[in-house]
Amino acid sequence: MAKWRDKKKEETYAEDEIRQRLDEELPGWYYEGGWIRRKYATSGWKGTLMVINTVGHLAEAAWHHPDINASYAFVVVKLMNHAAKGVTDKDFELAKKIEEVVMWAPDKDNSALEGTPNDPRFKYIKYD
Repeated sequence: MAKWRDKKKEETYAEDEIRQRLDEELPGWYYEGGWIRRKYATSGWKGTLMVINTVGHLAEAAWHHPDINASYAFVVVKLMNHAAKGVTDKDFELAKKIEEVVMWAPDKDNSALEGTPNDPRFKYIKYD
């Protein structure tokens, strides 16, 4: 894995750097229209709201706010640094935290926590 050089606080990445970094660090994310994006598939409205609230909490704690598009069974998170007018380290760092929390599955971590039962009545997110 490449070590990305430290950029100045609001320094933006070039499109080819963005795509390469996403491939290496955030394979579920993609670059489109100036934003890094991730579409999370959910099992319905309850799951959609849970993802939106999770992203909202992380964004507020980070003080870096994404755009969110939502429907019954999906959420699209879009990150771009508005002040810098491009994708910066802030976007990659928040994307990583969102990915870590939203896609966390304790049953895959050898955790004492068993995770959501594999039953359509309880599943709220569709893991990759």
